[in-house]
Amino acid sequence: MKSRLFSDGLWGRGAASLNPGLLIAVVVVFVVLTFASPYFLTVNNLLNVAKALVVVGIAAVGETIVIIAGGFDLSIGSTMAAAGMLAAYLVDAGAGIGVAFTCAILLGVAIGATNGTIISYFKINPLITTLAMLAIIRGLAFVISDGREIVITNQAWLSLGTGRLAGIPMIVLVLIAIYLAFAVLMPRTTFGRYVYAIGSNARAARLSGISTNRWRLLIYIICGATAALAGLMLAARTGNARPAAAMGFELDVITAVILGGASLKGGRGAILGTAVGLVLLFMINNGLTLAQVPSFWQQVVKGAILLMAVLYDEMRRGRTDDT
Repeated sequence: MKSRLFSDGLWGRGAASLNPGLLIAVVVVFVVLTFASPYFLTVNNLLNVAKALVVVGIAAVGETIVIIAGGFDLSIGSTMAAAGMLAAYLVDAGAGIGVAFTCAILLGVAIGATNGTIISYFKINPLITTLAMLAIIRGLAFVISDGREIVITNQAWLSLGTGRLAGIPMIVLVLIAIYLAFAVLMPRTTFGRYVYAIGSNARAARLSGISTNRWRLLIYIICGATAALAGLMLAARTGNARPAAAMGFELDVITAVILGGASLKGGRGAILGTAVGLVLLFMINNGLTLAQVPSFWQQVVKGAILLMAVLYDEMRRGRTDDT
């Protein structure tokens, strides 16, 4: 069973190569927007698109791993807000930026560990668990802060959102580094192989000797940590930390992951796919903004994109099951 679990056939299907249709969609949208708006293909606009997708992109890394493993995490937006609030509070109280960032990441780790423990050891549905954590963490952020925002004055923190290195925004470099690290980690390490194994068939993985509970716990911890880091980058971009920050970001994160080819039933997906799905989503967002489409209609479009991506995934799985 173990040899079958780690066979090339299973990994070739689970860690499938990038969907050519997704790349074609990116090219088509890029060409259409280039001709539709004279402002799209300007350096400033492309840099703005890159900076806009950073926050969602960092959180999407952890969400991708969770979904590949057959899980789900709706608490990422609340974790982002709580991490930003904690770091801002500590910096405002005189703590160094290193201490503040470390505590914020540890908060994300604690939230992820709580999610992972409840889901893995108490066998509570991931959707229910993380939805409850979404409400708990967001509510506590409002209660503790009394609904007030904290203005960030620390220049080292703000420079992450405004600074550039060789003309490239710092936060974009952070995003690229994270994606490269996890793109290498996922298909080539024991951790990555176990993520796909658990998502493909948790029972078979457990019978082959994999401690599925402990690995799920680690997976949710990583998701919590990446969400916390995304919250720190969001605060760097906006210049403040608010308990209402990142509200609704879950839709963008999950849409990017599903567009990138990850299956909600687990066992399928790739970090590279999420990166391409992220670019497609934010190019569409940018095109709608340039066309002066009202923000509430943009939400309609994003919801429709997510629904179509899920429908496509179901049809693809149906074809696979029939063969």
